Amino acid sequence: MPKRKYKIAVVQLNLNDVAENNLKKCISWVKDAANKGAEVILLPELYSSHYFCQSEDVDNFALAEPLYSTSFIAFSELAKELGVVIIVPFFEKRMAGIYHNSAYIIDTDGTEAGLYRKMHIPDDPHFYEKFYFTPGDLGFQAIETKKGKIGTLICWDQWYPEAARITALKGAEVLFYPTAIGWHPKEKEQYGENQYGAWMNVMKGHAVANGVFVAAANRIGLEKYIEGTEGIQFWGASFIAGPQGEILAQASHDKEEILIAEVDLDLQENVRQNWPFFRDRRIDAFGDITKRAIDK
Repeated sequence: MPKRKYKIAVVQLNLNDVAENNLKKCISWVKDAANKGAEVILLPELYSSHYFCQSEDVDNFALAEPLYSTSFIAFSELAKELGVVIIVPFFEKRMAGIYHNSAYIIDTDGTEAGLYRKMHIPDDPHFYEKFYFTPGDLGFQAIETKKGKIGTLICWDQWYPEAARITALKGAEVLFYPTAIGWHPKEKEQYGENQYGAWMNVMKGHAVANGVFVAAANRIGLEKYIEGTEGIQFWGASFIAGPQGEILAQASHDKEEILIAEVDLDLQENVRQNWPFFRDRRIDAFGDITKRAIDK
């Protein structure tokens, strides 16, 4: 029988460094999370480098790695050693000219339980991801692991209720969101509180609407590496929420931290029995959701 309770962790880090150092740092923090009892551990988006999408620069493609190379080898060995599931977000080189923003889901025996490729790709000031990433083609997934059935979505995906809904309908007990989001420093005073609040509220809404646990791992720190710009101040605030949107664990805006919370499937079932949103969905009336716009 699957476990009815298991512990998950999100790791919030400053990753403004070279790949080798970021890898060593993440391995150390994953070990710490496992020692604290975590059984499924999430790292932030694009863990191995600074957030290079602040500019459109072909030299940054050198940061990508082929499937099953450096990141997979290192974290596969670590997952097997620790007996944990690790979600590893990385910059995937699929072939010349095709790159993805991806995440391995590595099972407790070191095997690949699943691979997710980011579906929604933003193109905003200093978040120029469309230059680098081909949209994902593996769809939304609920992935069976030896700890639980989980779904992984990545950063910009977190704004889309359809992504959360489909992943939950496929059976995911937890939605994991590796993230790299922050403030433009000159906008923070005027817009910062609302931007951060919207980010957190939309994911809490996914938890409520789908009766699932939600875990988001963000990075921290000012990443300013392009001359003449203010960079991005990543706002941290990683969190884990329960199926009623309740905050189970919350990180600061500026410290490296591990958050741990328990996934309780009996609680999830009870919430869904009392708030039967899946039962009452009018799927017969939702056909227009697949249109870009509903024209008169």
